[in-house]
Amino acid sequence: MIKESIFRAYDIRGIYGIDIDENVAKNVGKALGTFLGGKGKNAAVGYDVRKSSPTLKKALVEGLTSTGVNVWDIGLVPTPTVYFTISHFGLDGGAIVSASHNPPEWNGFKLCKEKAMLCGLGMGLEKIREIIYTKAYIGGEAGNVLEKADEVNEIYQKFLLKKTNIRRKLKVLVDPGNGSCSQYADKILEKAGLEVVAINNFPDGSFPARSPEPTDESLKNVKEMVAENGFDFAVAYDGDGDRAVFLDNIGRIVEGDKMLALLIRHFIKEPGEKVVYEVSCSKLLDDVVKEKGITPIISKVGHSFILEKMILEKAIFGGEIASHLYFRDVYGADDAIYATLKVAEMLSSSNENLAEMVNHLPKYKTTRIVFSVPDEIKFSAIAKLNSKIIEKGFVPITLDGVRVNLEKGWFIVRASNTLPQIKATIEAEDDKSLSKLENEVISLVSESVNEARKVDRKAKVEFKRVSIT
Repeated sequence: MIKESIFRAYDIRGIYGIDIDENVAKNVGKALGTFLGGKGKNAAVGYDVRKSSPTLKKALVEGLTSTGVNVWDIGLVPTPTVYFTISHFGLDGGAIVSASHNPPEWNGFKLCKEKAMLCGLGMGLEKIREIIYTKAYIGGEAGNVLEKADEVNEIYQKFLLKKTNIRRKLKVLVDPGNGSCSQYADKILEKAGLEVVAINNFPDGSFPARSPEPTDESLKNVKEMVAENGFDFAVAYDGDGDRAVFLDNIGRIVEGDKMLALLIRHFIKEPGEKVVYEVSCSKLLDDVVKEKGITPIISKVGHSFILEKMILEKAIFGGEIASHLYFRDVYGADDAIYATLKVAEMLSSSNENLAEMVNHLPKYKTTRIVFSVPDEIKFSAIAKLNSKIIEKGFVPITLDGVRVNLEKGWFIVRASNTLPQIKATIEAEDDKSLSKLENEVISLVSESVNEARKVDRKAKVEFKRVSIT
């Protein structure tokens, strides 16, 4: 029996050998093929570096072709290359075998329909799940498998480079973290005219150097190398290459909302453009948007939601705190390699270094807290938190989680859609206000979690501060 728990907000994901195996992959392929329409449809399929990905990809392709779908096999690639292939060649959909930034023992599937729109829950994944459980698969003549890796990669690289204009050589430190950008991103960046030093630059699904998620903790070595060796900036990619975490020339991480603000400031010259960003981004983005006279489109967190708005609104840029950066230039998708090229282009035409650019952004005091909360109760805990907020007389914004705007700050608390966590972002004008608000949020979340699991309200809830700026 295929477990219900593997169907998540944006994708299908679980531990290989326990939740996910080749049988699951084949059924997912059959369901996706049925969802796309079967015979005569065309889908791109790629896979990441995880040890289980090649056999899962093979089974997925078997399932897809059994419905009559023709498969473009584009090999081991970053996730954005699959998005590009679907959009650029007008395919009907596709899939990448990947668990993104999850630990090595995990794997899964990101499924797409036309225009590389991700099939999340509410956007097609629930229909795919229903097809699997009812076994309502399309049969008939099998589709073909077309080996397209070399062709797609050549066209993809030329496409990115044609849209990039780097005016002077910059020295860049690149850390693919042994993920899907290994021995791939550095070649594109060098062709663009950058001096590239790459570390952890060989594909290895055991991720020996660091976790597939580039975090403050896992990038300690990168921080030291940047500060000591005169790099203009550094970039670290997550396991499947759709996130680019940037570090400035003195080794500070530049979070996704700050990088989006810098791109807006540099590239948008006239009012009237639109940008998309998620509900937990800093108020500094609101300030920069007003400064440039452009229209903000606020979204739920996640690729599915932001890409949909990018396409519908024809937005020039989009972004998330988690360092997903979206570009109209690449069909609205989040592409870590293209993000690197655009940051390099921005710096190459400026008299300021990246640290100076960051220092000139509006300043707020911010902290982020991650609470460890079981998947089974995290959403009910958010519901209880919302009730508490209303009882206190506030009017919460519930687009994604619970956001409360106050006179001297704001906070948002939301359940992670991919991990057993509740995440809080808290922002204020000064340290005193931030500290007070932080304590209130910790108390509110702790009470809500304990009520959701029906234990002593004074029981300890584990959490950690992710970053304070």
